Amino acid sequence: MFSKLLLIPRNFTTQAPSPTFLPPLPNFPFHLKFFSHKFPSISQLSVPFYSHLPQASLSRNQQQQGEDEDEEEAQARAAVSGILRESGVSEEESVEIASKSPKYVKMLVDGVRDLEEWNSWRRGDEEDASFEEKVYCLAREKGDYGRLAFLESIGLSLSSALSVARYLSSESLPGLIEKVNFVKEMFFSSEDSEGFLGKNARRMMMHLSIPIDEDLQQTLSFFEKIEARRGGLDMLCSKEASFGYLVESFPRLLLLSVESHLKPMMKFLEDVGVERGSMRNVLLLYPPIIFYEIEKDIKPRLRAFKKIGAAEKDLGRMLVKYPWIISTSIQENYENILSFFDGENYQRRASGALKAQAPPLLAAAPRLKVPKFSVDSAIKSWPHLLGCSTLKLKVMVEHFGEFDVRNKKLGKVIATSPQLLLRKPNEFLEVVSFLEELGFDREMVGRILCRCPEIFAANIEKTLKKKLEFLSSIGISKDHLPRVIRKYPEIFVSDINRTLLPRMKYLRRTGLSKRDIAFMIRRFSPLLGYSVEEVLRPKLEFLVQTMEKPLKEVVEYPRYFSYSLEKKIKPRFWVIKGRNVDCSLKDMLAKNDEEFAADFMDVEGLSVQKNLD
Repeated sequence: MFSKLLLIPRNFTTQAPSPTFLPPLPNFPFHLKFFSHKFPSISQLSVPFYSHLPQASLSRNQQQQGEDEDEEEAQARAAVSGILRESGVSEEESVEIASKSPKYVKMLVDGVRDLEEWNSWRRGDEEDASFEEKVYCLAREKGDYGRLAFLESIGLSLSSALSVARYLSSESLPGLIEKVNFVKEMFFSSEDSEGFLGKNARRMMMHLSIPIDEDLQQTLSFFEKIEARRGGLDMLCSKEASFGYLVESFPRLLLLSVESHLKPMMKFLEDVGVERGSMRNVLLLYPPIIFYEIEKDIKPRLRAFKKIGAAEKDLGRMLVKYPWIISTSIQENYENILSFFDGENYQRRASGALKAQAPPLLAAAPRLKVPKFSVDSAIKSWPHLLGCSTLKLKVMVEHFGEFDVRNKKLGKVIATSPQLLLRKPNEFLEVVSFLEELGFDREMVGRILCRCPEIFAANIEKTLKKKLEFLSSIGISKDHLPRVIRKYPEIFVSDINRTLLPRMKYLRRTGLSKRDIAFMIRRFSPLLGYSVEEVLRPKLEFLVQTMEKPLKEVVEYPRYFSYSLEKKIKPRFWVIKGRNVDCSLKDMLAKNDEEFAADFMDVEGLSVQKNLD
């Protein structure tokens, strides 16, 4: 009976009625009757609203119409569910898919209503067919066998589903469902409750300043679609939020073989050190990698990083941090950056690029000679550098040079804090101004830069000023701040709650007053950098329990905590105890080995260790 209801060519799609007369479509067993105007339904009419008048409730006809529409949609979902079951989908899955594809269902409902309105159904037994049967026939005639409904149910818009479905005409629906489940598990292997993936995506885009290839362009387009959603790139790791955009942006993804391509890719990533839980970092931040051939594309590009001494475990970490390292654009810029930090090679490349230019341009090429191991370390620990142009790097390098941070000194800075090279120049100079306002001259700023470059990557309001407030709260006056910071600039990058406060609380529990601790910090600020369990506790216990000295000794000489307990404090104490000599901590520890031997052992020029032996 169903086959007699409606005979529609497979390439037929319903469209809005034309306002002008069209001749009968060929090969149709009926004539579609078009009207010059399609009257709107009651629900489409615009009715003025007058707030000062009592509003009438919905009429019986309106209520009945709403109930009829709900019933028709329910029948349409049942029809779609039936189509899905015929395609091999389980009943439970078919009901779920039908409920998650409202736009596809509405398209079928609208199609049936239009055909009814145009009197296009044949006269006869067909008039007795239910709405569900008519939807079923229309869905069958469209010939997508439930693929459109399924694609919409996984997050694609209906228009995107129509486009993607063309790639999947040879895929059975059960096979497609199984593949989608595998891809979801592969790309979304774990949750990202902290939003780290989105933060890294923004960081990668922010520091990209080179021409990009097609694969990177597709990746950025994918990011833009996610960013436009509520929650933005923080939703990148959400299956519900981003999977549809992933398939829409990379429709060939669902054509890849699970056994011959996807599973080998997972194994390869694990072999190079990408853990299953971190696989999402690689795949979602650079989806084109999934289309690469392992032997032909990925392995040769990873081998290029052997120039910086990257081992297998390094490659895995680099991929997780910055999967763009295997894109064509980044591979080319990688060579430029290595040459930039090797002054002679960069000069030769600059000569080739500028030989047709004016001589002053060639003279402007920097002459660097940064130790290779420093450059290698910087790239391995912060591969985001590879997306930065050498012109942008040159600006920051010149700023460092103003503080006499060049060559070996520069190598030390970028090996310790490579992300500083990606800092905006004005942000770097703001930190410089902050330190100068504290009383440091440019020479001292340069020393601080070499010793603790992380300070210059910190936020002034949220980090640096908070540390000044902490020092003030424990009794360090403004006049003493320069001395405290000069001796221990690392305090600016120490966590207050996890490191500084616990050390302060421990010292207070030992019996030291707040004033005592402030005095100790003014005299020896590195005290704040010592671990309670590894340094403070064992040395204080030895001082009080074994040496039998009062706590005031460390108040007067807090540098006591800087000496090795096993190599210096204990050996010298046992020598002094054996001589039955009483001396201060400073007298015991501040002297070098020769001076100590001369003063306490009556032996000129012998080391303590030699005497102990």
